[in-house]
Amino acid sequence: MAKYALSKKEKEFLKTYDITEFDRPSVTTDVAAFAVMNELSTEAPSEKKLNYRKDPERELQILLVKRGSYPFKGKWALPGGFSKKQESTHETALRELEEETGVADAYLRPFGVFSKPERDPRGWIISHGYLALIDGGKYRLHAGADAWEAAWFRLSVECKEVSKKAKHGMTVVENLYALHFYQAERDLEFTAKVQETKRFSELHGNMTYEVVDMGELAFDHAEIILNAWQSLRREAEGSGKIIFDLMPEKFTLNSLQRAFELVLGRKLLVANFRRKIAPLVIETEEEITGVGHRPAKLYRRNPEEFFG
Repeated sequence: MAKYALSKKEKEFLKTYDITEFDRPSVTTDVAAFAVMNELSTEAPSEKKLNYRKDPERELQILLVKRGSYPFKGKWALPGGFSKKQESTHETALRELEEETGVADAYLRPFGVFSKPERDPRGWIISHGYLALIDGGKYRLHAGADAWEAAWFRLSVECKEVSKKAKHGMTVVENLYALHFYQAERDLEFTAKVQETKRFSELHGNMTYEVVDMGELAFDHAEIILNAWQSLRREAEGSGKIIFDLMPEKFTLNSLQRAFELVLGRKLLVANFRRKIAPLVIETEEEITGVGHRPAKLYRRNPEEFFG
């Protein structure tokens, strides 16, 4: 990175500048890592047997870690931690994700900043939210020093409109989101609830969030997870390119469509879906066998559409 050359006057100014005159927050990152995985966990053996006459059921899952220290000891949280000196928040997110879970080389990008003064009982801590997309079958999770364990949870989201009011040119819409989490190996299930308030004035609007039920989650992570899920869904509704980061290098069109459906929360017509994604994929000469009634062709992403 090119460095700015300070002038003589600027150097003199900085000699007398006291940054401690201003309150300074601590900075953290929280990583919302999503994967589309088989209903049966890939991490441990199961007594249940796969039925090779049909494709295994796929689920949208999110990665959580069980906190091993206070505050919220024993609660589930997103992977994350404090930034170190000379470290960007992006570098912090990469480091924390790998240290706490063993996951490396994930798709990673920021999606929001969470700065409510009361969000962390330890003090004024501002968190940068990062969205990560992972081929979950590639990793065997482990927990780092700050977490007892790491696990994939099935995530489903329900939205209910609570109220809609219009007054003096302002429209206010309140939605209640229920985030359902389920971990099959532990037979653990819980729900967190977040209220979303949208305020619209003519063409402009803003949204605020309030966690009304934390479930078994720590901090304001229900709000962060909801924001990450909404961000993922918006991008899927658009070009849809982001969904390919949930897939392995080679995939069937059925499995790709299922990934889209899980994120969008609705069924897609096969013909319409394949017409939309046709420019984004290239057919390989390989087929997958052993699952379904007949061999299925394997595809990969078209690099000219993604990186051209």
